[in-house]
Amino acid sequence: MKFKKYLPVLAVVLCPFVSFSQTTNLPRGDKQEILLDRLEIKAQRDPALNLSKIKPYSRETFVPAMKNYLNVDSSMDANLTNVDKYYLKSLLANNLEWLPENEREQYMSKKRVGNTFYQYPAGLFETHVKDFDLVINPVLNIGFMKETGNDQNLFYNTRGISIRGRIANKIGFYTTLTDNQERYPLYVQDWMNERNAVPGAGYYKNFKGAGGRDYFDARGYVTFGVTKYIDVAFGYDKNFIGNGQRSLFLSDFGNNNLFLRLNTRIWKFNYQNLFMELTHAHQKQSDGLLGKKYAAMHHLDINLTKWLNVGIFEGIVFGRTNRFEFGYLVPVIFYRSVEHNLGSPDNAVVGMDFKANVARTAQVYGQLLFDELKTSELTGGNGWWANKFGYQIGAKYIDAFKVKNLDLQLELNRVRPYTYSHKDSVANYSHYNQPLAHPLMANFNEWIGVARYRPAPKWMIEGRAMYYTQGLDSTGSVNFGSNLFLPNTTRTGDYGHDINSGWKTNTAMASLLLSYEVKENLFLEFMGMFRKQRYDAPPIKPTKNSTVFNLGVRWNIARRDFYF
Repeated sequence: MKFKKYLPVLAVVLCPFVSFSQTTNLPRGDKQEILLDRLEIKAQRDPALNLSKIKPYSRETFVPAMKNYLNVDSSMDANLTNVDKYYLKSLLANNLEWLPENEREQYMSKKRVGNTFYQYPAGLFETHVKDFDLVINPVLNIGFMKETGNDQNLFYNTRGISIRGRIANKIGFYTTLTDNQERYPLYVQDWMNERNAVPGAGYYKNFKGAGGRDYFDARGYVTFGVTKYIDVAFGYDKNFIGNGQRSLFLSDFGNNNLFLRLNTRIWKFNYQNLFMELTHAHQKQSDGLLGKKYAAMHHLDINLTKWLNVGIFEGIVFGRTNRFEFGYLVPVIFYRSVEHNLGSPDNAVVGMDFKANVARTAQVYGQLLFDELKTSELTGGNGWWANKFGYQIGAKYIDAFKVKNLDLQLELNRVRPYTYSHKDSVANYSHYNQPLAHPLMANFNEWIGVARYRPAPKWMIEGRAMYYTQGLDSTGSVNFGSNLFLPNTTRTGDYGHDINSGWKTNTAMASLLLSYEVKENLFLEFMGMFRKQRYDAPPIKPTKNSTVFNLGVRWNIARRDFYF
C-alpha cells in the first residue's frame, strides 16, 4: 500500500465537511519575502508576522497584515522607507484576490494588451468574479554563464506557466509547470555526478554532452479551510521551517514531494502537521519503480511575548515494505514515544527554535536539533559518534547603520558527524538522493553573510559570502560522518568523532548580484561569483577555484542559486 491511499482518508477523519476561507501561498524565493522579513522586524509586535517560521507564506495571513501598513494613520508609516511602500503596493498588486473589488480598480493597468491580457500589471490573464479567482502567468528563466578555465557552454533555460486561483472562497489551487535545460559550473556538475541528482529537481536526462541536464518540473497543491483556524493543503511541492538562510529541520533544497499539511493558527499558537511521501536513495536507471519511504513532522510556534517567539519540532523518517505506520498519523503526539513502542526502527529527530525582534531594527534567531544524544558521553569529551546534533544561530539587521534599505544578515550553522544518518540507507534524512535539511548534510562548520541594498524601487544589489569547513570521506569505503546516505554502522569507530574529522576541506564562496525589475516580476540580472575549495588533509587534491559570471532574465520565478 502506498501513502497516497491514506491521505484522502486522513483528511476526512481529521477534517469536518464544511470548508471555510482558504488560501494559496507566496512561492519560495518571491521578492516579497524580503519585505515580510523587514516589516516583521519593524513592527516587532505583529502577531501574524511573528508566526513566520513556516514557509511558504500564506497569502490569507500576510496580505491583510500588509494592508495595515499602507494606512496613513498607521503608527508604522513613519518607519517605512519609500522602497518599503513601493513593495507593499507591489505585494497587493500581486495578490488582488484578497482585496475587495473597489480597491482592485486602483491597480488596473494603463497599458493593456487587447481587452484580455494584462488588465492588471502582475497577471498575464487575471480575473476576479463572484466565486472565482484565476491568475495565469508565464514563467521564464534564461541565462548564460562563463566560468574561468572551463570551455563548456554554460546556460540555463526554463520556460513554463504558473496558475493559481480560488473557487467559491472554499478551494484554493496552485500549479507551476516548467521545462528545463541547464549546464552549471563544474563544482555543481561534480555534486550532480556524485549524488546522481539535480539540486532541487527529480528525474532528469543528460543533455547535449557532459554536465548538461534536461528535466520537467511540475508542482502544485489544493487548499481548503476546515474551520476558522485550520487550513489543509494537499499537493506536490516543497516546505521550509525556519528563519535562516538554512534550516536544520526541513529545507527546500531538494526535490518536490507529495505532502499533506495541516496548519492550525489560533491565539498565540501556530501548529503544523506535515506528512510526506519520499523517495529513498537510488542509482539512476531505466524506467522502473523507485522505493518509497515516509516522513511525519510537527512544528509548534508560540508567541511567548509580543517580540519573542519559540518553537518545538519533531520529525520521523521511516520505511515500510508493505504499509504506512498509522501511529505516526496522530497529529498531537510525541513521535519518539511511538517509535520506541515499535522497537526503535526509525530515524527520529527533535528540535527547538527561537527568534526575537529587537528595537525594531534587528532579529536574532536560532535552531537546535537533536538526532541522538547521551549526556554522559557528551560531558566525557571523547567524541562519541552517536552524540548527533546541530545548531544554528543568526542575526538580521535592517536599515543597518541608519542607511535606509540596507539589510545585513550573519548566520552560523554547525552539525556534528553522523547527524541525519541511520543504521540503514532507507530511513536517512533524505529524499530523491538529496538531503531534507542542510545541503552540506553533516560534519561541518559554516558561516554565511548577506548584505542587501535597495537604493531605489526596482533596483537591488546583493552580496553573499560563505565559508565552511567539513570533514569528508577520504575514500568511498571510509565513513567519517559527513555523508548521511552511508549507514552509520560503517563508521570508523565509536569515539574520536568531532566536526571536521576525516578529510578536512575548506570552502569559501562570494558573489555579487545586481538586479533590476524591468516590469512587475520581470528581472534583468548580472552576477559574479568566486568559489575556492582547498583540501587540508590527506589524500591531498589540487585546490579547486571557480570564477563565474552570469547574465540572465527571469520572469515570475525565483532565482536558482547553488551555495554549497
